[in-house]
Amino acid sequence: MGMSKKTKGVRETAPGTTKEARQKPDAAFYDRRKGSAMKTAAVVRKELLALLQGGNAHMEFDEAIDRFPLEHINRKAEQIPYSPWHFLEHMRITQWDILEFIRNPKHISPDYPEGYRPRASRRADEARWKSTIRGFREDLIALEEIVRDETIDLFGPIPHARGYTVFREILLAADHNAYHIGEFALLRQVMDLWPADNRYLTGKAA
Repeated sequence: MGMSKKTKGVRETAPGTTKEARQKPDAAFYDRRKGSAMKTAAVVRKELLALLQGGNAHMEFDEAIDRFPLEHINRKAEQIPYSPWHFLEHMRITQWDILEFIRNPKHISPDYPEGYRPRASRRADEARWKSTIRGFREDLIALEEIVRDETIDLFGPIPHARGYTVFREILLAADHNAYHIGEFALLRQVMDLWPADNRYLTGKAA
């Protein structure tokens, strides 16, 4: 049996549908989608900020360094080749490198791994210690400002580094900071350098 000219070929409409049902969604549909995307972006930015700042799953930077005794900034724990200042300077250099990678097309990263931490023999005085802390805080604030800037596409490729996104770099910075902040906190514990009124690991329930 042959098909009539009316039914031969591809159906004009899918079974159970009408032309009206197949019309493009109205403006309200796109407004809802846009609103949902904006809400999602706001949540992502909020959570990235929380991750950078710490205080949820890991200690905040300022809490980890609070009242650190200056006479011990160059001291080394047993079996540890680096001092407390070495740890903080490594964090500062790495965070600075990530920040500049995001915002500076002409940035050239240090050689890895030697460029990412001072030599084990280097020592710091009070001024250098404070400079390291100040630099880390300033660059952290700069990363937070990037996250807050709604004109910056977190998920699109970085213009001068097409294989990378701002989202990826922010996560990298936050992850690296969280790791070393915890490491620094344990280093203080091993060296018995927490204030008497603010012990870190006491072995007692809170």
